[in-house]
Amino acid sequence: MENIIQKQWEEKDDKLYKVVIFKDFNEAFAFMIKVAFLAEKYNHHPKWTNEWNKVEIWLWTHDVGNDITEKDRHMAKQIDELLGLA
Repeated sequence: MENIIQKQWEEKDDKLYKVVIFKDFNEAFAFMIKVAFLAEKYNHHPKWTNEWNKVEIWLWTHDVGNDITEKDRHMAKQIDELLGLA
């Protein structure tokens, strides 16, 4: 995967947030498929949006009062590994 722009995870509104801009739609969608498999594996599903080559991701844990937990940080690390960051 050849991502062009990638922001570090930020804490915004009690959520972890990241944006990644890829070369094109195919790269962005391929990344989303990989994240989908991770989400199923860990039973922790992100809120996300995709607009052509841009993917935005939000992570937080609903069952602890909509806050950031270790579960979110673990998922963020797994996503970073997909992107070659960890």
